[in-house]
Amino acid sequence: MCGIFAYMNYRVPRTRKEIFETLIKGLQRLEYRGYDSAGVAIDGNNNEVKERHIQLVKKRGKVKALDEELYKFVVIHNGIITNYKDLKKFLESKGYEFESETDTETIAKLIKYVFDNREIEDITFSTLVERVIQQLEGAFALVFKSIHYPGEAVATRRGSPLLIGVRSKHKLSTEQIPILYRTRSIENTKNICNSRVKRLDSSTCLHAVGNKAVEFFFASDASAIIEHTNRVIFLEDDDIAAVADGKLSIHRVKRSASDDPSRAIQTLQMELQQIMKGNFSAFMQKEIFEQPESVFNTMRGRVNFETSTVLLGGLKAHLKEIRRCRRLIVIGCGTSYHAALATRQVLEELTELPVMVELASDFLDRNTPVFRDDVCFFISQSGETADTLLALRYCKDRRALTVGITNTVGSSISRETDCGVHINAGPEIGVASTKAYTSQFISLVMFGLMMSEDRISLQDRRREIIQGLESLPELIKEVLSLDEKIHDLALELYTQRSLLVMGRGYNYATCLEGALKIKEITYMHSEGILAGELKHGPLALIDKQMPIIMVIMKDPCFAKCQNALQQITARQGRPIILCSRDDTESSKFAYKMIELPCTVDCLQGILSVIPLQLLSFHLAVLRGYDVDFPRNLAKSVTVE
Repeated sequence: MCGIFAYMNYRVPRTRKEIFETLIKGLQRLEYRGYDSAGVAIDGNNNEVKERHIQLVKKRGKVKALDEELYKFVVIHNGIITNYKDLKKFLESKGYEFESETDTETIAKLIKYVFDNREIEDITFSTLVERVIQQLEGAFALVFKSIHYPGEAVATRRGSPLLIGVRSKHKLSTEQIPILYRTRSIENTKNICNSRVKRLDSSTCLHAVGNKAVEFFFASDASAIIEHTNRVIFLEDDDIAAVADGKLSIHRVKRSASDDPSRAIQTLQMELQQIMKGNFSAFMQKEIFEQPESVFNTMRGRVNFETSTVLLGGLKAHLKEIRRCRRLIVIGCGTSYHAALATRQVLEELTELPVMVELASDFLDRNTPVFRDDVCFFISQSGETADTLLALRYCKDRRALTVGITNTVGSSISRETDCGVHINAGPEIGVASTKAYTSQFISLVMFGLMMSEDRISLQDRRREIIQGLESLPELIKEVLSLDEKIHDLALELYTQRSLLVMGRGYNYATCLEGALKIKEITYMHSEGILAGELKHGPLALIDKQMPIIMVIMKDPCFAKCQNALQQITARQGRPIILCSRDDTESSKFAYKMIELPCTVDCLQGILSVIPLQLLSFHLAVLRGYDVDFPRNLAKSVTVE
């Protein structure tokens, strides 16, 4: 499972059925993240022998519930343990038997081993977990339960997201939960355990005042919690959160100078209806049609159309430092990378700085030189993308200024960067990103406009772009009105096995993004091609059987795109052209045309990508595939 969910209550009457439904609903909210198996564990009492046990249900993958040891200690895990083979070999040498090839089973066996070899009887549950995670390498979010510690749960994370929701009708003891640290040596374990218990009073843990009822929800994603509560705590890497008798405490093994001394309860600004489909057949379709609103929300409060000024509050304090830098490095993966590529040209124009656009995985593989006077942008819808997060830490180690562009408040990237921009696109559930792409695009354009505010020579260009931004929501509605025409086009293409998407200049990134959408959810081979490279190989693919989509807009590359179009038709190609409404030249060579409204050249990519989003949706539906949950893919890629 690429997401985990857990629920604990204290003095809140709940039937077994209600608890089970809460757990299943939480997992359903996380389904969009992708998974290969799912399981539920729930406390139970064995009435025959009067002893506690944990009922375990696991579906798909290795479904047998392993053995009794996994019932004594149950762990739910999101992530990947990279050293599990070494741990497994060690545990097998100690007589532990394994019935699956999963890394998660290794964690359960390891905590059983630590418990079996404890120095004292009354060792705390959190101490066991602390010792286990010190042996783990990789990325993980974990929640543990055990029959040996009834009414307790311990959660921890490293590299994978985890948050805790809190719900109570009564006043809570604190809004800031202090971090507890070890204060004594490991030699006297009993003193450590006893002293830790003594420290868990009302000033060091979270509980309902008066020992009243309280509920705790653990999840990888806020979407699984929002229907229960909007009050959450975001855990940091290596935090260990323990719940016992209705009290939540957080501690860490090591203290560093940069550590925040507490974790604050935050209020989510998310509404339940935002994660519901409404009248649409799929989340992806809903999110495509939400783009007039999401684009407006990205600009709201930031662009003043009357004075032609732009202010990104998250960057304001660092603006002078950014203006002094010698280059911009923009890093992302997949759709986020395409958003960076789509805006590179306008960023270079407005900032007058060299702009490098990098795939996070390749950036790390090359050990790219990064300097103190570089500014590095990290783009991620979830804010948890593993490769992007590793690239961020790589750049921080080299003391570059780091800027995050995310859609998720409280995410790892938003917390670890020096400053940033929240794109305000709203929750995106569909695995294939749509509205996040257009909001990322606009966020980067707004950054360029803010950087160029004092450039007299660029004022006319700035006004042109800002006027284009103002009209964008209405123009997007016009493009969405073409949905029926695009559906008819999909009826003609859905039986094809391959599809080429071509363009150049501002629209090259549109071609890459459109081809990615088609690949992701239709499972057709699709390739985004730079039209300027046509004669360097791709022209060999062209014949009357090959479906081709060309993006040709009235921009500085129009004449060059016309040349590519003629090369294709000369080889009996039948291009489907996305073009401007007033384009009479392209129509002479087009097999079919989709005419789009015109806007300023650097924003045209937002309008031209939407027909490709709609086309990929209709192709997937016609081919009979699940649009929101494509095979083999996860929404949030939290492992390398």
